[in-house]
Amino acid sequence: MASNNKIEAVVATPRTGKFNKNHARRVRVQGLIPAVVYGAGKESVAVTVDPKVITKILYSESGHNTIFDLTIEGTGASKAMIVDWQHEPIKGKLLHIDLKRIAMDKAMRVSVPVQLIGVATGVKNGGGILSQVLHEVEIECLPSDIPSHIDVDVTNLEINGAIHISDLPHTDKMKFLGEEDALVAHVTVMKEEAEAEPAVGPAEPEVAKKGKQDPAADAASDKKK
Repeated sequence: MASNNKIEAVVATPRTGKFNKNHARRVRVQGLIPAVVYGAGKESVAVTVDPKVITKILYSESGHNTIFDLTIEGTGASKAMIVDWQHEPIKGKLLHIDLKRIAMDKAMRVSVPVQLIGVATGVKNGGGILSQVLHEVEIECLPSDIPSHIDVDVTNLEINGAIHISDLPHTDKMKFLGEEDALVAHVTVMKEEAEAEPAVGPAEPEVAKKGKQDPAADAASDKKK
């Protein structure tokens, strides 16, 4: 389990004027992106931020769960995190982000990636397939205790073996919010293609197939007769 200990710094500038598409376009022409800051019982503030800094945070080890120092010019600093963002669909450029002020002494809910570590013995020695069902789990903890990801060792997982949320590393610093018996990963048997596909009988004439698949059309035809 890796700790969320990488702190970035973001400087934001308050926006003024009418917040429409033209305004957002002018902001992006300046090499910035529009954003909104809210939370911690304070009023929302429309700001601009550097997309390079935001992209660096999103692609860091802790990703959008990164807690950083947010300084808004003229209003002071606070802890914050990225809670929503929009990309341009073709080129992938950031268009807008939402930032939330964080109270470091209050527990919060976040989704954390689950990483499988090792090669399952059921795969290595039994020819099975390892499937990961849950790639993220929701937890509740203090902001300073948010892990960047949760590591799960699957080395001893045999054929038909499974890992549930109850098998993930639990600590007194965080609480798993999903059902304890929820499936995270399992090793299944690799079936032969012949066994997986049922035998197929002689093909029926196309006309007969259409007749069976469209009983409403048959009924309409009978009425006409």
